[in-house]
Amino acid sequence: MNIYLNNAATSFPKPESVYRSIDEFNRFMGGSPGRGSIQNSIEAGSVLFNAREALAEFFNIGDSSQIAFSLNVTEAINTALKGLLRPGDHVITSSMEHNSVARPLHGMSGAGVEWTRVRCAPDGSLDPNDFKKEIRGNTRLICILHASNVTGTIMPIDEVSEIARDSGVLFMVDAAQTAGVLPLDVEQQGIDLLAFTGHKSMLGPQGTGGLYIRPGIEVGSLKEGGTGSSSENLEHPDFMPDHLESGTPNTPGIAGLLAGVEFIKSTGLDRIRSHEMRLTDLLVEGLREIPGVKLYGPGSGAKQTAVVSFNIEGMACSKVGQYLENLYHVVNRSGLHCSPLAHQNIGTLQIGTCRLSPGWFNTEEEIVQTIRAVYRIARNLN
Repeated sequence: MNIYLNNAATSFPKPESVYRSIDEFNRFMGGSPGRGSIQNSIEAGSVLFNAREALAEFFNIGDSSQIAFSLNVTEAINTALKGLLRPGDHVITSSMEHNSVARPLHGMSGAGVEWTRVRCAPDGSLDPNDFKKEIRGNTRLICILHASNVTGTIMPIDEVSEIARDSGVLFMVDAAQTAGVLPLDVEQQGIDLLAFTGHKSMLGPQGTGGLYIRPGIEVGSLKEGGTGSSSENLEHPDFMPDHLESGTPNTPGIAGLLAGVEFIKSTGLDRIRSHEMRLTDLLVEGLREIPGVKLYGPGSGAKQTAVVSFNIEGMACSKVGQYLENLYHVVNRSGLHCSPLAHQNIGTLQIGTCRLSPGWFNTEEEIVQTIRAVYRIARNLN
Protein backbone atom coordinates (compact mmCIF):
# COMPACT_ATOMS: atom_id res chain seq x y z
CA MET A 1 0.00 0.00 0.00
CA ASN A 2 1.36 3.42 -0.97
CA ILE A 3 2.33 6.16 1.46
CA TYR A 4 1.06 9.28 -0.26
CA LEU A 5 3.34 12.25 0.45
CA ASN A 6 2.57 14.52 -2.50
CA ASN A 7 -0.17 16.64 -0.96
CA ALA A 8 1.53 19.89 -2.03
CA ALA A 9 0.65 18.91 -5.60
CA THR A 10 -2.81 17.45 -4.95
CA SER A 11 -4.21 16.25 -1.65
CA PHE A 12 -5.10 12.58 -1.49
CA PRO A 13 -7.21 10.89 -0.38
CA LYS A 14 -10.17 13.24 -0.16
CA PRO A 15 -12.74 13.09 2.62
CA GLU A 16 -15.47 10.60 1.83
CA SER A 17 -18.00 13.44 1.80
CA VAL A 18 -16.15 15.04 -1.13
CA TYR A 19 -16.40 11.89 -3.24
CA ARG A 20 -20.04 11.50 -2.27
CA SER A 21 -20.97 15.10 -3.12
CA ILE A 22 -19.46 14.88 -6.60
CA ASP A 23 -21.14 11.56 -7.27
CA GLU A 24 -24.53 12.73 -6.02
CA PHE A 25 -24.42 15.81 -8.22
CA ASN A 26 -23.52 13.79 -11.32
CA ARG A 27 -26.07 11.07 -10.61
CA PHE A 28 -29.06 12.96 -9.29
CA MET A 29 -28.76 16.68 -9.99
CA GLY A 30 -26.88 17.55 -13.17
CA GLY A 31 -28.00 20.76 -14.78
CA SER A 32 -26.20 23.92 -15.82
CA PRO A 33 -26.43 26.73 -13.24
CA GLY A 34 -28.08 29.90 -14.53
CA ARG A 35 -29.04 28.24 -17.82
CA GLY A 36 -32.82 28.36 -17.77
CA SER A 37 -35.45 28.04 -15.06
CA ILE A 38 -35.78 24.27 -15.00
CA GLN A 39 -35.43 22.64 -11.62
CA ASN A 40 -32.05 20.99 -12.10
CA SER A 41 -30.54 24.30 -13.26
CA ILE A 42 -31.90 25.99 -10.16
CA GLU A 43 -30.48 23.23 -7.97
CA ALA A 44 -27.11 23.49 -9.71
CA GLY A 45 -27.16 27.24 -9.11
CA SER A 46 -27.74 26.61 -5.43
CA VAL A 47 -24.56 24.54 -5.31
CA LEU A 48 -22.54 27.51 -6.58
CA PHE A 49 -24.31 29.89 -4.20
CA ASN A 50 -23.76 27.66 -1.16
CA ALA A 51 -20.11 27.10 -2.04
CA ARG A 52 -19.55 30.83 -2.51
CA GLU A 53 -21.17 31.55 0.84
CA ALA A 54 -19.12 28.87 2.59
CA LEU A 55 -15.88 30.25 1.11
CA ALA A 56 -16.86 33.79 2.05
CA GLU A 57 -17.32 32.72 5.65
CA PHE A 58 -14.09 30.70 5.55
CA PHE A 59 -12.01 33.67 4.37
CA ASN A 60 -14.08 36.36 6.16
CA ILE A 61 -15.31 37.89 2.91
CA GLY A 62 -18.25 40.23 3.38
CA ASP A 63 -19.83 39.81 -0.06
CA SER A 64 -19.65 36.30 -1.52
CA SER A 65 -20.35 37.61 -5.02
CA GLN A 66 -16.82 39.00 -5.01
CA ILE A 67 -15.55 35.42 -5.33
CA ALA A 68 -15.21 34.22 -8.93
CA PHE A 69 -14.72 30.50 -9.45
CA SER A 70 -11.85 29.34 -11.67
CA LEU A 71 -10.38 26.10 -12.93
CA ASN A 72 -7.44 26.40 -10.53
CA VAL A 73 -5.24 28.95 -8.81
CA THR A 74 -3.21 29.46 -12.00
CA GLU A 75 -6.26 30.75 -13.86
CA ALA A 76 -7.18 32.91 -10.87
CA ILE A 77 -3.70 34.45 -10.74
CA ASN A 78 -3.61 35.07 -14.49
CA THR A 79 -7.03 36.70 -14.30
CA ALA A 80 -5.89 39.03 -11.54
CA LEU A 81 -2.50 40.00 -12.99
CA LYS A 82 -3.63 40.42 -16.59
CA GLY A 83 -6.86 42.11 -15.63
CA LEU A 84 -5.25 44.57 -13.25
CA LEU A 85 -1.79 45.55 -14.52
CA ARG A 86 -1.17 47.84 -17.47
CA PRO A 87 2.02 48.97 -19.27
CA GLY A 88 3.84 51.39 -16.99
CA ASP A 89 2.59 49.71 -13.81
CA HIS A 90 5.09 48.29 -11.34
CA VAL A 91 4.57 45.02 -9.45
CA ILE A 92 6.67 43.57 -6.62
CA THR A 93 6.93 39.88 -5.76
CA SER A 94 9.28 37.68 -3.76
CA SER A 95 12.04 35.62 -5.36
CA MET A 96 10.24 32.41 -4.32
CA GLU A 97 7.18 32.68 -6.58
CA HIS A 98 5.67 29.77 -8.45
CA ASN A 99 5.52 29.85 -12.26
CA SER A 100 1.82 30.66 -11.97
CA VAL A 101 2.98 34.15 -11.00
CA ALA A 102 6.41 34.25 -12.61
CA ARG A 103 5.44 33.25 -16.14
CA PRO A 104 2.59 35.74 -16.57
CA LEU A 105 4.76 38.53 -15.16
CA HIS A 106 7.67 37.53 -17.37
CA GLY A 107 5.43 37.87 -20.41
CA MET A 108 3.89 41.11 -19.19
CA SER A 109 7.28 42.62 -18.41
CA GLY A 110 8.03 42.37 -22.13
CA ALA A 111 4.92 44.45 -22.77
CA GLY A 112 5.74 47.32 -20.43
CA VAL A 113 4.88 46.08 -16.93
CA GLU A 114 7.80 46.60 -14.53
CA TRP A 115 8.56 43.65 -12.25
CA THR A 116 10.78 43.64 -9.15
CA ARG A 117 11.63 40.47 -7.23
CA VAL A 118 12.60 40.90 -3.58
CA ARG A 119 15.43 38.56 -2.72
CA CYS A 120 14.70 35.98 -0.03
CA ALA A 121 17.12 34.25 2.33
CA PRO A 122 18.50 30.77 1.48
CA ASP A 123 15.75 29.15 3.56
CA GLY A 124 13.09 31.04 1.58
CA SER A 125 12.27 33.56 4.30
CA LEU A 126 12.13 37.29 3.67
CA ASP A 127 12.36 40.64 5.42
CA PRO A 128 9.11 42.61 4.89
CA ASN A 129 11.05 45.87 4.94
CA ASP A 130 12.71 44.83 1.69
CA PHE A 131 9.34 45.32 0.01
CA LYS A 132 9.10 48.84 1.40
CA LYS A 133 12.46 49.71 -0.16
CA GLU A 134 11.24 48.71 -3.63
CA ILE A 135 8.01 50.74 -3.73
CA ARG A 136 7.96 53.42 -6.43
CA GLY A 137 5.52 56.06 -7.56
CA ASN A 138 4.09 53.69 -10.19
CA THR A 139 3.90 50.60 -7.95
CA ARG A 140 0.43 49.18 -8.45
CA LEU A 141 0.61 45.80 -6.75
CA ILE A 142 2.50 43.63 -4.29
CA CYS A 143 1.85 39.96 -5.07
CA ILE A 144 3.24 37.29 -2.80
CA LEU A 145 2.76 33.59 -2.17
CA HIS A 146 1.63 32.71 1.36
CA ALA A 147 3.95 29.70 1.54
CA SER A 148 6.49 28.14 -0.78
CA ASN A 149 5.69 24.89 -2.55
CA VAL A 150 9.43 24.10 -2.53
CA THR A 151 10.53 24.83 1.04
CA GLY A 152 7.19 25.31 2.79
CA THR A 153 8.44 28.67 4.11
CA ILE A 154 5.54 30.74 5.46
CA MET A 155 5.73 34.35 4.35
CA PRO A 156 4.93 37.28 6.69
CA ILE A 157 1.89 38.42 4.74
CA ASP A 158 0.49 40.47 7.62
CA GLU A 159 3.58 42.68 7.73
CA VAL A 160 3.82 42.96 3.94
CA SER A 161 0.13 43.84 3.77
CA GLU A 162 0.64 46.69 6.23
CA ILE A 163 3.47 48.07 4.09
CA ALA A 164 1.27 47.88 0.98
CA ARG A 165 -1.63 49.57 2.73
CA ASP A 166 0.53 52.39 4.13
CA SER A 167 1.91 52.97 0.63
CA GLY A 168 -1.45 52.90 -1.16
CA VAL A 169 -0.49 49.75 -3.06
CA LEU A 170 -2.81 46.82 -3.74
CA PHE A 171 -1.95 43.54 -2.01
CA MET A 172 -2.52 40.11 -3.54
CA VAL A 173 -1.90 36.70 -1.96
CA ASP A 174 -1.34 33.38 -3.72
CA ALA A 175 -2.80 30.94 -1.20
CA ALA A 176 -2.28 27.78 -3.25
CA GLN A 177 -0.31 26.09 -0.45
CA THR A 178 -2.12 27.51 2.56
CA ALA A 179 -5.87 27.80 1.98
CA GLY A 180 -7.33 25.07 4.16
CA VAL A 181 -4.39 24.71 6.53
CA LEU A 182 -3.44 28.27 7.63
CA PRO A 183 -5.90 30.95 8.75
CA LEU A 184 -6.80 33.49 6.06
CA ASP A 185 -8.87 36.56 6.87
CA VAL A 186 -9.06 39.10 4.05
CA GLU A 187 -10.26 41.87 6.35
CA GLN A 188 -7.87 41.37 9.24
CA GLN A 189 -4.92 40.70 6.93
CA GLY A 190 -5.70 43.48 4.47
CA ILE A 191 -5.84 41.23 1.41
CA ASP A 192 -7.21 42.98 -1.68
CA LEU A 193 -7.00 39.96 -3.98
CA LEU A 194 -6.87 36.32 -2.88
CA ALA A 195 -6.19 33.46 -5.28
CA PHE A 196 -6.81 29.91 -4.07
CA THR A 197 -7.13 26.40 -5.41
CA GLY A 198 -9.53 23.68 -4.38
CA HIS A 199 -7.51 20.53 -4.90
CA LYS A 200 -4.73 20.95 -2.34
CA SER A 201 -5.39 21.68 1.36
CA MET A 202 -8.99 22.66 0.65
CA LEU A 203 -9.43 18.90 0.05
CA GLY A 204 -11.63 19.40 -3.03
CA PRO A 205 -11.16 17.96 -6.53
CA GLN A 206 -8.96 19.18 -9.34
CA GLY A 207 -10.51 21.74 -11.66
CA THR A 208 -11.64 24.04 -8.86
CA GLY A 209 -10.33 27.31 -7.46
CA GLY A 210 -11.21 30.95 -7.22
CA LEU A 211 -10.31 34.59 -6.98
CA TYR A 212 -11.55 37.09 -4.43
CA ILE A 213 -11.44 40.78 -5.37
CA ARG A 214 -12.14 43.50 -2.85
CA PRO A 215 -15.13 45.66 -3.90
CA GLY A 216 -14.09 48.74 -5.82
CA ILE A 217 -11.09 47.13 -7.53
CA GLU A 218 -11.56 46.81 -11.28
CA VAL A 219 -10.13 43.68 -12.89
CA GLY A 220 -10.66 43.04 -16.58
CA SER A 221 -12.05 39.69 -17.64
CA LEU A 222 -9.66 37.06 -18.95
CA LYS A 223 -12.38 35.60 -21.19
CA GLU A 224 -15.90 36.42 -22.30
CA GLY A 225 -18.84 34.24 -23.18
CA GLY A 226 -22.03 32.79 -21.80
CA THR A 227 -22.82 33.64 -18.20
CA GLY A 228 -26.53 32.94 -18.00
CA SER A 229 -27.04 36.65 -17.30
CA SER A 230 -27.61 39.71 -19.52
CA SER A 231 -27.81 37.34 -22.48
CA GLU A 232 -29.52 39.98 -24.60
CA ASN A 233 -26.34 42.07 -24.63
CA LEU A 234 -23.17 41.46 -26.62
CA GLU A 235 -21.23 43.31 -23.94
CA HIS A 236 -19.92 41.00 -21.28
CA PRO A 237 -21.44 41.59 -17.80
CA ASP A 238 -19.53 44.10 -15.66
CA PHE A 239 -20.83 42.81 -12.31
CA MET A 240 -19.34 40.12 -10.13
CA PRO A 241 -19.05 37.19 -10.21
CA ASP A 242 -20.38 36.96 -13.80
CA HIS A 243 -17.73 39.43 -14.99
CA LEU A 244 -15.00 36.83 -14.34
CA GLU A 245 -16.99 33.64 -14.93
CA SER A 246 -17.74 32.50 -18.48
CA GLY A 247 -19.01 29.18 -19.73
CA THR A 248 -20.54 26.32 -17.80
CA PRO A 249 -18.65 25.97 -14.51
CA ASN A 250 -17.33 22.78 -12.99
CA THR A 251 -20.40 22.46 -10.81
CA PRO A 252 -19.81 18.85 -9.67
CA GLY A 253 -16.27 19.87 -8.74
CA ILE A 254 -17.54 22.88 -6.82
CA ALA A 255 -19.97 20.58 -5.01
CA GLY A 256 -16.89 18.62 -3.94
CA LEU A 257 -15.08 21.81 -2.95
CA LEU A 258 -18.04 22.79 -0.77
CA ALA A 259 -17.82 19.40 0.95
CA GLY A 260 -14.09 19.97 1.46
CA VAL A 261 -14.70 23.32 3.14
CA GLU A 262 -17.35 21.78 5.37
CA PHE A 263 -14.97 18.96 6.32
CA ILE A 264 -12.25 21.45 7.31
CA LYS A 265 -14.73 23.46 9.38
CA SER A 266 -16.04 20.40 11.18
CA THR A 267 -12.54 19.01 11.77
CA GLY A 268 -11.04 22.33 12.82
CA LEU A 269 -8.36 24.33 11.01
CA ASP A 270 -6.19 24.46 14.14
CA ARG A 271 -6.40 20.70 14.52
CA ILE A 272 -5.38 20.14 10.91
CA ARG A 273 -2.48 22.58 11.21
CA SER A 274 -1.27 21.01 14.47
CA HIS A 275 -1.30 17.53 12.93
CA GLU A 276 0.67 18.66 9.89
CA MET A 277 3.18 20.47 12.10
CA ARG A 278 3.80 17.29 14.11
CA LEU A 279 4.35 15.27 10.96
CA THR A 280 6.64 17.94 9.51
CA ASP A 281 8.80 18.14 12.63
CA LEU A 282 9.01 14.35 12.81
CA LEU A 283 10.06 14.16 9.17
CA VAL A 284 12.60 16.99 9.40
CA GLU A 285 14.17 15.63 12.59
CA GLY A 286 14.45 12.14 11.13
CA LEU A 287 15.94 13.21 7.80
CA ARG A 288 18.37 15.56 9.54
CA GLU A 289 19.99 12.60 11.30
CA ILE A 290 20.74 10.72 8.07
CA PRO A 291 24.33 11.21 6.81
CA GLY A 292 24.45 12.69 3.32
CA VAL A 293 20.96 14.22 3.44
CA LYS A 294 20.70 17.97 2.88
CA LEU A 295 17.47 19.72 3.88
CA TYR A 296 16.13 22.99 2.51
CA GLY A 297 13.85 25.50 4.19
CA PRO A 298 13.29 26.69 7.76
CA GLY A 299 13.46 23.20 9.26
CA SER A 300 10.59 23.80 11.67
CA GLY A 301 6.91 22.94 11.45
CA ALA A 302 6.08 26.26 13.06
CA LYS A 303 7.77 28.19 10.25
CA GLN A 304 6.68 26.13 7.27
CA THR A 305 3.80 24.18 5.86
CA ALA A 306 4.03 20.41 5.53
CA VAL A 307 6.50 20.64 2.65
CA VAL A 308 9.97 19.14 3.09
CA SER A 309 12.57 19.29 0.31
CA PHE A 310 15.86 17.41 0.48
CA ASN A 311 18.68 15.89 -1.54
CA ILE A 312 21.03 12.98 -0.95
CA GLU A 313 24.66 13.75 -1.67
CA GLY A 314 25.90 12.14 -4.86
CA MET A 315 22.45 11.06 -6.05
CA ALA A 316 20.07 12.79 -8.48
CA CYS A 317 16.79 13.78 -6.90
CA SER A 318 14.94 11.96 -9.69
CA LYS A 319 16.71 8.74 -8.72
CA VAL A 320 15.85 9.28 -5.06
CA GLY A 321 12.23 9.81 -6.02
CA GLN A 322 12.17 6.66 -8.13
CA TYR A 323 13.68 4.56 -5.35
CA LEU A 324 11.19 5.95 -2.83
CA GLU A 325 8.20 5.08 -4.97
CA ASN A 326 9.31 1.90 -6.71
CA LEU A 327 11.06 0.22 -3.77
CA TYR A 328 9.28 1.68 -0.75
CA HIS A 329 5.92 2.81 -2.18
CA VAL A 330 6.34 6.42 -1.00
CA VAL A 331 4.63 8.78 -3.43
CA ASN A 332 6.72 11.95 -3.74
CA ARG A 333 7.75 14.57 -6.26
CA SER A 334 11.22 15.38 -7.55
CA GLY A 335 12.53 18.12 -9.81
CA LEU A 336 11.88 21.86 -9.89
CA HIS A 337 8.20 21.74 -8.85
CA CYS A 338 7.26 24.45 -11.40
CA SER A 339 9.22 26.96 -9.28
CA PRO A 340 12.59 27.72 -10.88
CA LEU A 341 12.81 31.09 -9.12
CA ALA A 342 12.57 29.38 -5.74
CA HIS A 343 15.21 26.82 -6.69
CA GLN A 344 17.47 29.59 -7.92
CA ASN A 345 16.98 31.30 -4.57
CA ILE A 346 17.91 28.23 -2.49
CA GLY A 347 20.71 27.12 -4.83
CA THR A 348 19.14 24.03 -6.39
CA LEU A 349 18.21 25.27 -9.87
CA GLN A 350 20.60 22.82 -11.53
CA ILE A 351 19.75 19.79 -9.40
CA GLY A 352 16.20 20.22 -8.10
CA THR A 353 15.02 18.53 -4.92
CA CYS A 354 13.02 15.57 -3.74
CA ARG A 355 9.88 16.82 -2.01
CA LEU A 356 7.76 15.11 0.62
CA SER A 357 4.49 16.74 1.63
CA PRO A 358 2.30 15.03 4.23
CA GLY A 359 -1.32 15.94 4.85
CA TRP A 360 -4.24 15.41 7.18
CA PHE A 361 -4.70 11.73 6.32
CA ASN A 362 -1.07 10.74 6.89
CA THR A 363 0.08 9.09 10.12
CA GLU A 364 3.23 9.27 12.23
CA GLU A 365 3.96 5.63 11.40
CA GLU A 366 3.98 6.49 7.69
CA ILE A 367 6.50 9.25 8.37
CA VAL A 368 8.71 6.84 10.34
CA GLN A 369 8.57 4.34 7.46
CA THR A 370 9.53 7.10 5.02
CA ILE A 371 12.52 8.14 7.12
CA ARG A 372 13.67 4.53 7.19
CA ALA A 373 13.33 4.35 3.41
CA VAL A 374 15.42 7.48 2.90
CA TYR A 375 18.03 6.09 5.31
CA ARG A 376 18.30 2.85 3.31
CA ILE A 377 18.57 4.80 0.03
CA ALA A 378 21.25 7.11 1.44
CA ARG A 379 23.21 4.15 2.83
CA ASN A 380 22.81 2.22 -0.43
CA LEU A 381 21.00 -0.62 1.31
CA ASN A 382 18.39 -1.15 -1.42
